[in-house]
Amino acid sequence: MTDSRPSRRLRQGRASLAISFLVQGAIFALLVTRIPALQDRYGISDALLPLFLAAVPILAGVGSVGTEHLVKRMRPGLVLRVVQPIVSVALLAAGSGTTVWQLAAALAVFGLTVGALDASMNMLGVSLQRAYGRSIMLGFHGAYSLGGIAGASLAWVGAHWDLPLPTLYAPLVATLVPVALIASRWYVDRQGDDQADDQADDHGAAVSMRALLPLCLVMAFAYIGDSTVSNWSAKYLEDVLHSSEQLATVPYNVYMVTTLLGRSFGDFGVRRFGAVAVVRTGALLAGAGFAVVAAAPGPWVGMGGFTLLGLGLCVLVPQTFAAAGRLFPGASDAAVARLNIFNYVGFLIGSPLVGALGGAWNYRAAMLVPMALVLVTIRYARSFTPVPAGYGDGHERPRTVDVG
Repeated sequence: MTDSRPSRRLRQGRASLAISFLVQGAIFALLVTRIPALQDRYGISDALLPLFLAAVPILAGVGSVGTEHLVKRMRPGLVLRVVQPIVSVALLAAGSGTTVWQLAAALAVFGLTVGALDASMNMLGVSLQRAYGRSIMLGFHGAYSLGGIAGASLAWVGAHWDLPLPTLYAPLVATLVPVALIASRWYVDRQGDDQADDQADDHGAAVSMRALLPLCLVMAFAYIGDSTVSNWSAKYLEDVLHSSEQLATVPYNVYMVTTLLGRSFGDFGVRRFGAVAVVRTGALLAGAGFAVVAAAPGPWVGMGGFTLLGLGLCVLVPQTFAAAGRLFPGASDAAVARLNIFNYVGFLIGSPLVGALGGAWNYRAAMLVPMALVLVTIRYARSFTPVPAGYGDGHERPRTVDVG
């Protein structure tokens, strides 16, 4: 009887990668939640601010494309080990400058390297899941959500005590960078003797964009939904559902907490019921969440809708990365890098789309658009089908095969 437990090396690799996801979640939250403070520090006008905000995901897409080619020459783990400290230092630089050009340079570096970081982290997650032989991707993204909650909470403390950005960022970066570097010692890029063969396959196999397109659409739709919550939940609750200003800050926090909960238990659902069932259920919950938000008579019902959104949307992105690795087992790094671009496409589209529809029409109707896009995911659920289907409880696949 063979021992199906993962090796100590794989367990260490899983823990170290989870730490990197957590660190990145905190760093990103510390940037996006303090955008008003950055605007005040540099005296950026409301007209110019969207250009700065749009530049980051655009450059992140460029960084993700570059990573596809970079990992042909160096391991994804090495890429991650190099770029994660740069992302953190770029955050500190953005909060410490005195002129607009310094902010622009810091955000440019942040954008390029965060694209490489997101791509390389998920490359490692997909390859490590393949070595495990069971779903673990949701756990990594759960660590990212936990980091996001911690980062947003620290940003709230900084705002509450009116701390200057360098005072807030410097000690956190000084702590997180060594933590990430120490954890990176145990990254696992490939498993054992299969490393050379897998790298050769990754470098020689081709990724068909036609086959990858359904997953690209799911990724974009998921991030359109996510960016809608991130950018419009507070305004929607206050202006449309007539909540207090304090209560309007709650939906995003609720969304983040339910995202963490869903990802913490999502891998068990995938192992028990399969990736297709989990993706369909997530899309239905997210669609129901948007419907509740659009029809809500008051703020508390609206918050119930945002709760459903967190539970539904949280499973889509990790499972999409896993499905890409499964679809192109000989070119998973390239597939993940290309798929990662649509993360930023959805982020760029989501907020302006809802804003434009809300201004021209009304915000209740605008919420129906991301609802419809998320529900389209159900049409592409077959793209998440494992071969053979099922996980756990008699359906577990061999550990040598990538699973979602």
